[in-house]
Amino acid sequence: MLFAAFSTVCALAPTVEVLNTARVGQGIAGAAGIVVSRAVVADLFDDRELPSVFSRLGAITATAPVLAPLAGGALLLAVSWRYVFAVLALMGLLLSLGVWRWIPESHPPHRRLTGGMAASLRAIGEVAAQRAIRTPVLALACGGAAVFAYIAGTTFVFQDIYRLSPVLSSLVYGVNAVGNMAGSLTYGHLAKRRAPAALLVISGALATTGAAALLLIQATAGSTMLLTWLCLLITISAFGIFFPAVITVAQSRGRTAPGATSALLGGGQFLIGAAASPLVGLFGTQSPAPMAAVMTTCLALGTLAAVATKCAHGPCGSLPQGR
Repeated sequence: MLFAAFSTVCALAPTVEVLNTARVGQGIAGAAGIVVSRAVVADLFDDRELPSVFSRLGAITATAPVLAPLAGGALLLAVSWRYVFAVLALMGLLLSLGVWRWIPESHPPHRRLTGGMAASLRAIGEVAAQRAIRTPVLALACGGAAVFAYIAGTTFVFQDIYRLSPVLSSLVYGVNAVGNMAGSLTYGHLAKRRAPAALLVISGALATTGAAALLLIQATAGSTMLLTWLCLLITISAFGIFFPAVITVAQSRGRTAPGATSALLGGGQFLIGAAASPLVGLFGTQSPAPMAAVMTTCLALGTLAAVATKCAHGPCGSLPQGR
């Protein structure tokens, strides 16, 4: 409901100051939805079901980069930008009604925290003190930083360097998003035979390989548009496995405090990601090299954290098979 309310304020904003303030509120409300949804999944499903559920959620999330620009662009062809926020407000309202109607309260009363914000911060601190949870949080934070670097750099790379039109650039983004979606669905099948922590390491290594290959090609012979696209497609497709795997591992290990675990995951992912984004532009936008360098560094660190995650809980790479 708060997301819908802030979206309404954005649509009706009389000044840019009001718009910016409402956008901050909109972001906070949207972030709360991400945190709560992951915690609800951990409450409702056991460890054998988590990979499949997070796989489907990852595939759904991957559709946003495809559908959102198309829908927003089509809307702006007919109406002003204010209507975009009006549509977001309507979507927020529909989501609120859907949650109220179909999603039950998942957290048992005896496990709910009391004491307000102070108690919540203490719970997050207790979760962060556990190495078995801290390592996947670090892995997700580094992966999130690589995603932000990709988002920050691809527009410059494909439109300014390779001179693609907005339509062709959208095609590149769309194909990469489809690769990400396919990776998420693949994770759901692979997790039936392999431990999520092992899949996390494999996908992290694959994502790093794609980014490192782009950096190496650019540093030696210079990359063509198709080679750049192929390297990024490999990395983004691997993200489809990496992200649901790391969330599965963290939420499974953090069952005693699913909300605090989800908050720690989301906070690390977006804080580190936001810090990494300016680095791409800081090192220049005349070639794909800065984007590739930032992504390679972040993913290498994320893969190291994934290896630590694999060995940080019980038998190396295993997860408990029940609640």
